[in-house]
Amino acid sequence: MALTGPVGGHPPTEAEQHKRLAPLLLAALGVVYGDIGTSPLYTLRECFGHVGLPLTEGNVLGILSLVFWALILVVTVKYVTFVMRADNKGEGGILALMTLALRKAEATAFPRPALLVLGMFGASLFFGDSLVTPAISVLSAVEGLKVVAPALEAWVIPLTVAILVGLFVVQRAGTAKVGRLFGPVMVLWFGTLAVLGVVEIAHGPGVLRALSPVWAVAFAAENQWLAFFALGSVVLAVTGGEALYVDMGHLGRLPIRVAWLGFVLPALLLNYMGQGALLLRDPTALENPFYHLAPGWAQVPLLVLATGATVIASQAVISGAYSISRQAIQLGLIPRMPIRHTSEKEIGQIYVPKINWTLCALVIALVLGFESSSSLAAAYGIAVTGEMSITALLFYVVARALWRWPRWLAGALTAVFLAVDLAFFSANLLKVPQGGWFPLLAAGVLFTLMWTWRRGRRAIAERLAEQGMSVEQFLARLKRKAPHRVPGTAIFLTRSTDLVPHALLHNLKHNHVLHERVIFLTAINEEVPRVGDDRRFEAEDLGHGFWRVVLHFGFMETPHIPQALKLMRRHGFTLDMMTTSFFVGRETIVPSNKPDMKPWQERLFIVMASNAASASDFFCVPPNRVVELGAQIEV
Repeated sequence: MALTGPVGGHPPTEAEQHKRLAPLLLAALGVVYGDIGTSPLYTLRECFGHVGLPLTEGNVLGILSLVFWALILVVTVKYVTFVMRADNKGEGGILALMTLALRKAEATAFPRPALLVLGMFGASLFFGDSLVTPAISVLSAVEGLKVVAPALEAWVIPLTVAILVGLFVVQRAGTAKVGRLFGPVMVLWFGTLAVLGVVEIAHGPGVLRALSPVWAVAFAAENQWLAFFALGSVVLAVTGGEALYVDMGHLGRLPIRVAWLGFVLPALLLNYMGQGALLLRDPTALENPFYHLAPGWAQVPLLVLATGATVIASQAVISGAYSISRQAIQLGLIPRMPIRHTSEKEIGQIYVPKINWTLCALVIALVLGFESSSSLAAAYGIAVTGEMSITALLFYVVARALWRWPRWLAGALTAVFLAVDLAFFSANLLKVPQGGWFPLLAAGVLFTLMWTWRRGRRAIAERLAEQGMSVEQFLARLKRKAPHRVPGTAIFLTRSTDLVPHALLHNLKHNHVLHERVIFLTAINEEVPRVGDDRRFEAEDLGHGFWRVVLHFGFMETPHIPQALKLMRRHGFTLDMMTTSFFVGRETIVPSNKPDMKPWQERLFIVMASNAASASDFFCVPPNRVVELGAQIEV
């Protein structure tokens, strides 16, 4: 028996993308490109100010050439042309790519544990980047006050903190209404970038010579070690490029590609070239070349527009952190936590309170600790370049195992991607003492939490299996000595489809009764974003009033058991919720002398388990229908 239900949404199909291209393009501008679109605020300033390069024509054209070819090779070729082809049922992102690679891991030389570690660390690096992006984006925009009104410089930090706090406070309301404004604001933003750049290029069209890679090669040959150090700032131009892949599931490939090639990339390049032309004409503009592009009368409106654009960029990164969190929960990488939907129509619009306030605290701490966007730039880039390198490795596995590419083709393309990614990553490692340690530390902490949680859950599963009884054994004993049966239905939530839930054994031991109908209910998280209708539900009659029910959910879906059971009734399965009780085991974890985990990991896992959301809350089970039965388990 099988049934399905609209538990999760679906990414737009190719036909829907063509039909709704205009609104999807607007949405892509508002959701996908905020991070990379605000990079002109600080990239060129950091390339010269942080590195200390003299403002010679060769250096300016060399840096511009590196920025241009980084945007072409990393974003256009790697992500837009190739990586976005690796969609997991329409979904993208590092965890979606990991699940694709795991599905066919045996066809390559990569062992499954190695792929799992790569995916987990890539997701951890994404979180590290999620901390720095809102801080540096909003701070760099508000620093325009130093140009517009130097007397207000002391207000830069307080205003930045106030804007960020407000941004995190409004997250609980969702972005359904505010999101409608994002697209038009970003259209105005990118249009302004292009116009400011064109006006300055008109004064110095010779700057367009930087489009030739000859200038990048000459710059590297002349400056050598200093040129390598400069790569750590050049990479700021491509931070946010991974968002094209992460948000593919919400909008589809076509709108993201068209928006990038037709509008975003030209606007960014024109602005960078304009800033370069300005620096060649007026070296004193290095203080803040972006704001100096604008005439005096336009600087205040530009400050307001830039602040709005950086808030949108921060919003996109925060929403991405929510999505990655939900995927990690569904894949069993982190503990369950409450997830709230903020839109009845958009499945991707969610709010995760614990993630929100953790991000808020750490982002504010970054602003107060680093105090300027230039200082934060040292912490920015290392996380995203590490994630990009991991993406290249996982892409090779998918190309070989899933697409059946020959080894030479997949290897050659991956080698090119890795050469660029690792060059940027290596250059950013030089910034570790100045602040690059922070995202690495954050990623390391999160990876440790993920690894500890996986090991702990595996240890618990082994303990339950050792102490458990198979369903077949239980039913055989039931035939010999049947307990008293009472009216109604009892649903026991269980991880295993083969073992009798401990909650049932405890209930039988203490109450000496069974319900007329008993359902063993297991929710399985599949390594796909969403489960098709034909695989949502399975039910098996075990006899004697016992049923085995398995619900399948994808890692982009929120498991909602009552909705699935409601659909179950529509397909002929008699179930009265008013006479149904849900029995949930509440496990108390205690340390043991078993060698499963190190003592510090045991303590950490116990803390994580004690703070995890209950199964009934996570699966949206009505609280007034839940009976919890405790059990003590050693790990």
